[in-house]
Amino acid sequence: MSEKKNPVSAAAEKIAGKVQEAVGTGNEIPGAPGPKPAQVDEPTEPRGPLPPKHDQRGPETVSPTGQPTGAGQDKVAQDGAYLTTAQGARLYDTDHSLKAGPRGPVLLQDHHLREKITHFDHERIPERVVHARGAAAHGVFRGYGAAAGITKAAFLAEGAETPVFVRFSTVLGSRGSADTVRDTRGFATKFYTEEGVFDLVGNNIPVFFIQDAIKFPDIIHAGKPHPDREIPQAQSAHDTFWDFVTLHTEATHHTLWNMSDRGIPRSLRMMEGFGVHTFRLVNAAGETTLVKFHWKPKLGVHSQVWEEAQITSGMDPDFHRRDLADAIEAGAFPQWELGVQTFPDTEDQMFEGIDLLDPTKIVPEELAPVRPIGLMTLNANPSNYFAETEQVAFHVGNLVPGIDVTNDALMQGRLFSYVDTQITRLGGPNFSQLPINRTHAPVNDMLRDGMHQTAVHRGVAPYRPNSLDGGCPFVAGADTGAYIEVPVEVPAARKVREAAASFDDHFSQARLFWLSMTPTEREHITAAYTFELGKCWDQAVKERGLKVLANIDPRLCAHVAQGLGLPAPEATVPLASPEPSPALSQLGHTWPVDGRIVGIVTDGESGLDAVREARGAVLDAGMVPLVIAPSGGKLGPDSDPVTVQRTFTTARSIEFDAIVVAGAPAPAPDAYGARDAKTDDAATATGVDPRVLLLVTEAFRHGKALGACGDGATVLEKAGLAADAPGVVAGGAASTVLDGITELLAGHRAWDRFTPAL
Repeated sequence: MSEKKNPVSAAAEKIAGKVQEAVGTGNEIPGAPGPKPAQVDEPTEPRGPLPPKHDQRGPETVSPTGQPTGAGQDKVAQDGAYLTTAQGARLYDTDHSLKAGPRGPVLLQDHHLREKITHFDHERIPERVVHARGAAAHGVFRGYGAAAGITKAAFLAEGAETPVFVRFSTVLGSRGSADTVRDTRGFATKFYTEEGVFDLVGNNIPVFFIQDAIKFPDIIHAGKPHPDREIPQAQSAHDTFWDFVTLHTEATHHTLWNMSDRGIPRSLRMMEGFGVHTFRLVNAAGETTLVKFHWKPKLGVHSQVWEEAQITSGMDPDFHRRDLADAIEAGAFPQWELGVQTFPDTEDQMFEGIDLLDPTKIVPEELAPVRPIGLMTLNANPSNYFAETEQVAFHVGNLVPGIDVTNDALMQGRLFSYVDTQITRLGGPNFSQLPINRTHAPVNDMLRDGMHQTAVHRGVAPYRPNSLDGGCPFVAGADTGAYIEVPVEVPAARKVREAAASFDDHFSQARLFWLSMTPTEREHITAAYTFELGKCWDQAVKERGLKVLANIDPRLCAHVAQGLGLPAPEATVPLASPEPSPALSQLGHTWPVDGRIVGIVTDGESGLDAVREARGAVLDAGMVPLVIAPSGGKLGPDSDPVTVQRTFTTARSIEFDAIVVAGAPAPAPDAYGARDAKTDDAATATGVDPRVLLLVTEAFRHGKALGACGDGATVLEKAGLAADAPGVVAGGAASTVLDGITELLAGHRAWDRFTPAL
């Protein structure tokens, strides 16, 4: 009787053979996103799904009750060469919603849009599909009254104060990912107005990847971790993302913003917000105005450098939420001005040649200045993350009288999608009754029952008209505060899956953004593209990425190509010649220093008077001092102790906006490699604790302000840093050094420390 072969061993032999086959074809490096290399041009010849890679297999094909079916694994996977509906009907287009004409509203009868979006909305339980990782705060919004001429919204009236809840988030990562990844940030504000809830659900980037909501599942599927390995987490530096955005070039403008410093904010408190879409406002006289919403941070717009962001993700993945909560707890309440750009509500909905319905376009502030209409202050942290930050539910369709939507196809899809996804995520249709979502206006909606119904309704007639409940509830009129949609004319048109011709320009505004950047910001963008495309495995994706960059700027393309070791292609479209918009740059301004973090290094014994003086100067400037010493506890006499907040072991430069060295600490007892890998023998030989040297050299190369008083100048010398280098203040009393540091912090970083090539 022959011995029965172990199925596990048989499978192992089969995998080993596949590995040898792969090595024989030159694919020695693991990590290929697919079983075959991709081609540069989009494939157009229909073919069936590719087989799995040699290292992949699915679960055994058994029935729901565990009985073997004998079916091959390919029988439970997708099949066929053509895109279909869930019912198998072939589709001719998946890029455009069904609209009443190319510029008309999206039609409810679009079964493909609804199936695609609905399925996408229900892909994750219970975590948000996107914007899963968030941080939030309570606050108040005060209207300036400056919007009275363009909207009748009561919360924008002069002196009107409205409670708000704001949730910031990253788009791609899971709840357990890191804060400082390169990504778009959500900036969603819930206004609890006396006329109902108004949600301004935006981002920290004013444009989006796509022009039509029907493509939202595509961009998110591309940006999310690869479905086979569930890696990489919370990153766009991988093949599927760049495969999509280089084939779908309407994403170019947003991608460029994301590759800029905007993609790695220093703090949520130093981040702009945008409504993205064009909204329609209506005033008391019924006159309409088109607007774009902007949130302008009082602290200015500031970002991390890439290495700093990477270190932060490992040292403190909760960096942004911690920074926001700590600032509020310390009383450094972050503030933003809400502003609007206004445009005439013309029939073509264009302004200076820019299509206002295209969410991949901006209107430069030089053409339409941002007009401040109110101030938001965040002044309280949530008391329970789950009950508030996690369960808050936003919706673009939560509007109040005076604010209406437009025919932006991305916005129109969001109007459907948000409610749909909340029903799944929050377990039923009554999510608006959760405490964080409750309106502060009276509700009599006739909506009954359903899962998690917490209201105890009375009466016998939840319908109208009725007489049994005395006719209540009654409909309101314009004179009694009813929300009435603006009666916009919808042109007669064919049902089409198309976009207006003005949506076809994918590169001119990306070039506008590039030309508006300072040399320092251009260097950062170049480095970001080089890193992101360099992390892609497939050569075709890299080459296609360079083709896109060539249509933005030839020097950008050439420098990235050099980093990738590839030739730089020529542009395939004429390069635009827009007038640069200085408002798009983060640099060149000065800002308040409220809440900035200053590290004060001490040896723990000498120079404590200088530490006390520096600490007092930091507090007087409205900033936060953190004393860094060899060990924790308190320093000095009990009558006047100095409390240590960080030690050489726990401190890292990423936590601080500036560092002041008030002494020359010798190597501490724990400064050896087996205890702390940040130390080494060569650095210890300098006579200064190597972790202090790392602290200052790391901060220096990240462009941060450095100060030295007393023996602190010795530390700079041992670190190889010149006392007269840009952004360094050395010598003099601690208070004098702090004056110089404060002045430097107003400009965020010492960018003149570096010489850009672009």
